[in-house]
Amino acid sequence: MIAFRNSRVVAALLLLWPAAAPAQSRQRATPYFPGPHPQWERRAPATLGMDARLLDSAIAFARASESTEPRDLEQNHYLTLGREPHSEPVGPFQPRGPATGIIVRNGYIVAEWGEPARVDMTFSVTKSFLSSTVGVAYDRGMIHDLSDKVRDDVLSGEFDSEHNRLITWDHLLRQTSDWEGTLWGKPDWADRPPANQPLQEYIARTRNAPGASYKYNDVRVNLLAYAALQVWRRPLPQVLREYVMDPIGASNTWRWNGYENSWVTLDGERMQSVSGGGHWGGGMFISALDQARFGLLTLRRGKWKDRQLLSEKWVSLALTPTPVEPGYGFMNWFLNTERRLLPSAPANSFCHRGAGANVVCVFPDQDLVIVARWIRNDAVDGLVQRVLASLH
Repeated sequence: MIAFRNSRVVAALLLLWPAAAPAQSRQRATPYFPGPHPQWERRAPATLGMDARLLDSAIAFARASESTEPRDLEQNHYLTLGREPHSEPVGPFQPRGPATGIIVRNGYIVAEWGEPARVDMTFSVTKSFLSSTVGVAYDRGMIHDLSDKVRDDVLSGEFDSEHNRLITWDHLLRQTSDWEGTLWGKPDWADRPPANQPLQEYIARTRNAPGASYKYNDVRVNLLAYAALQVWRRPLPQVLREYVMDPIGASNTWRWNGYENSWVTLDGERMQSVSGGGHWGGGMFISALDQARFGLLTLRRGKWKDRQLLSEKWVSLALTPTPVEPGYGFMNWFLNTERRLLPSAPANSFCHRGAGANVVCVFPDQDLVIVARWIRNDAVDGLVQRVLASLH
């Protein structure tokens, strides 16, 4: 045993000892990310500060709140949006599964119900995957600035009219373009026309200046997909797989569909322009497990392990309220501005949301992701309330 007689040496060694502790703490605090599918560690709720009994109660509530709409989603189309003009399907449908969900805390799966591995339509959650392909293009400098006119990057004619030539990428991402035209056989006015206005009058209305009004419109969403395709010059599912889905370890079961009439030729190659949802069929067909991975990516602000897949700047822009619709960021990042979306959750919570209901809700303060599928819209906040109540 060595005896230190020099008090200065002893003091120096004592000063060095506590410096190692923070480094060890930082190592323990490294966020957990699951490995490639099917690797994903499950943890008991109690180990992550959650009450198992209350969590079971939340899951029972979700099961009891299953959507009452038909599981035959093509039939459901004819009963709902099928009443619109030009409503005939042009993309695939498939019957859905039961009420399903996953709860992720600190990166670990703490609860599952239903059929989490089942591949189902996710309707407008597709829009969040679509906007991510635009985000990757932006991060790589393929789109210089979101305030740039889309017409400057896209030469196919959809932005040539006096009104449309003013539309920017930001307008399309925020659904504030009021674009006029027809794409894949669907006129813009055929999507959710107002019930309290004669259709002919609505068609002939004066267009709002881009950015001046918000209108949720799937024709214009599909236009963003087509514009992004022309920037990338390759199918968007390939882009999404390479830059997002494979890096987050998603399964190979998801697929992103377009329409039977949305095939185009770019640079001599035939490719399909995909849809941003399932309004007329198509869109993303995906499992709840893969939805949860995407939710975890957005919880971690675009970073997965040591890779920044979506830039911090892009995520911040996606979470910035749209001036004319403060509850909406980029498609389809629904914000909890003034806690209007989810009264039971903090205001910085947000959801990727689609019909069904399909929701991937993200809670940064709690390091929490909730995926719920085929739940009634009016029950989403009730589920969130019960899950948050299970936290110690």
